[in-house]
Amino acid sequence: MAGVSSETFGQTQSGETVTRYTLKNSKGVSVSILNYGGIIVDINVPDRDGNFDDISLGFDNVPDYETKSPYFGAICGRVANVVAGAQFDLEGQTYKLYENRPPLSVHGGKAGFDKKTWQAEVVGDNKLSLTYVSPHLEENYPGELTSSVTYSLDDHSALTLQYAATTTRTTVLNLTNHAYFNLAGHGHGHLNDHRLKVFSDKYLVLDDIYVPTG
Repeated sequence: MAGVSSETFGQTQSGETVTRYTLKNSKGVSVSILNYGGIIVDINVPDRDGNFDDISLGFDNVPDYETKSPYFGAICGRVANVVAGAQFDLEGQTYKLYENRPPLSVHGGKAGFDKKTWQAEVVGDNKLSLTYVSPHLEENYPGELTSSVTYSLDDHSALTLQYAATTTRTTVLNLTNHAYFNLAGHGHGHLNDHRLKVFSDKYLVLDDIYVPTG
């Protein structure tokens, strides 16, 4: 049946309840999301023969997401990707960040948005909104930042993520989702035979430690 359902997925080490929300459309396509890290746990879609399988990589329990996950399906922030030198200058002040991959700060630092429990609200047919309020100087980023991510699944089986944020002072922000895919299905071999075509006139050049060269 189409719509949004929910169930308890587990608990964090700090005792917070993690809920799994599942969006399902009239064609049987479903997407499951956790309020922990905004993690996309699974995406179940049919192949050309109509057989359903999960094409998103992830875990079946909270402890693995807390201790083992390479950001599987999570919201990365406040700044996704890398911050060179683990610091930035803003309005005449230098902000030093946690070096979780020295000499870089990666995907928000020691405990980025992927490690936070978000406030969840079902806001419409097949639509889920997650909100997190990051305090001023959390991970040493300036400003109290209120971020929301809305997940929606339509009857064309398109999954859409919409991001919005407000801040109490000038800050830096770069949010994204970090889903991993295997279009053959979760657990069905390597993806070495996958091919991806990107229609773009430009691409971002990285150096040997994955910092954009500009």
